[in-house]
Amino acid sequence: MFYNLMDPTYWMLIVPTLLLAAWAQSQVKSSFNTYSRVYNRRGYTGAEVARMILDSNGLHHIRLERVSGSLTDHYDPKGQVIRLSDSVYGSTSVAALGVAAHEAGHAVQYAEGYGPIKLRTAIIPATQIGSQLAVPLVLLGFIFEMQPLVTAGILFYSLAAVFQLVTLPVEFNASSRAMAVLEQAAILEGEEVTGARKVLKAAALTYVAALITALAQLLRLIMVANRRRDD
Repeated sequence: MFYNLMDPTYWMLIVPTLLLAAWAQSQVKSSFNTYSRVYNRRGYTGAEVARMILDSNGLHHIRLERVSGSLTDHYDPKGQVIRLSDSVYGSTSVAALGVAAHEAGHAVQYAEGYGPIKLRTAIIPATQIGSQLAVPLVLLGFIFEMQPLVTAGILFYSLAAVFQLVTLPVEFNASSRAMAVLEQAAILEGEEVTGARKVLKAAALTYVAALITALAQLLRLIMVANRRRDD
């Protein structure tokens, strides 16, 4: 029903967003691979830069861990740990330093009580429940012809779009913090700064694509529901 290839809304809304998401991911991989071969002159590793940023903000208690994979880097606020991938932790590339500084930026956001990240954390339980219940509720509403169930499902699904919307300032701010530190502390210079910025901008595109995808899927769900109601 929701992925009916004969439905024109599938081709108008879903396919373009899938292509956009794929393009955004390819941009991240391409920019990261390119600047993974450009090394910073001062010889800092991703782990060293993350540690410097944490310590300079009094976050000595936050640990650094190495995890397998590429671009699997993330900050775990519950565990109080930044996990850096193999391609970032011990690498001296400008790409690695940009990613490491970005994740450290998230840790600083939590420590400072940055508004958008507090909001995103607060709505995570609701978005998780909503994403699981949305489609089943809509389907049950269609089957039993109960419009309130359809409406509830759509409202639950809208939480996914809200989450992606709140995520944008969180990610943009973390990247902004990262670049400010890398430049002001002269960790990176000249073209090194340009390379790190390109990597983080490419990563930001994936979050923009995720928001557009969520909005497109929500719009299609509303269109399908309205069409069924009018039949």
